[in-house]
Amino acid sequence: MINKVYGVLDVQRVAGNFHISVHALNIYVAQMIFGGATHVNVSHMIHDLSFGPKYPGLHNPLDDTVRILHDTSGTFKYYIKIVPTEYRYISKEVLPTNQFSVSEYFSPMNEFDRTWPAVYFLYDLSPITVTIKEERRSFLHFTTRLSAVLGGTFALTGMLDRWMYRLIKALTTTSARGAFQ
Repeated sequence: MINKVYGVLDVQRVAGNFHISVHALNIYVAQMIFGGATHVNVSHMIHDLSFGPKYPGLHNPLDDTVRILHDTSGTFKYYIKIVPTEYRYISKEVLPTNQFSVSEYFSPMNEFDRTWPAVYFLYDLSPITVTIKEERRSFLHFTTRLSAVLGGTFALTGMLDRWMYRLIKALTTTSARGAFQ
């Protein structure tokens, strides 16, 4: 049986969690439907999980995550650290959003467990806000960087030329000495 779950949750700016499980079912009904907790398959695919609007260059670590269970069951826990973020466009418009990091943990079920499998998302908010600014660099900055690259290339080729000259000179000098002895 494949179920699709989607939606939007409005939560307070405090630590918390949300989960997907069969906990709401009466234990006897769940037992009849699934034949025990070890037969509940919590395989899942996360297409998109975000904590606020997206901004250019944002990659959410759980997007397109797939976890498939074969012949086993268990509980997935995603520990999420949310970092409040302000994205400042060149136009000075500010987009308040969030980015996050995640750690994942899987706990397999055994026949003696008294819990039911689930997928938990446990989140905590960072007290620090990150600010990301879009900015254009000037033409002067471009020419400065280009000059630095060209200067570095020139210096490196000069050093390589000097080393090769000394190596060839040393080899030919020792070869010439060896021929006269």
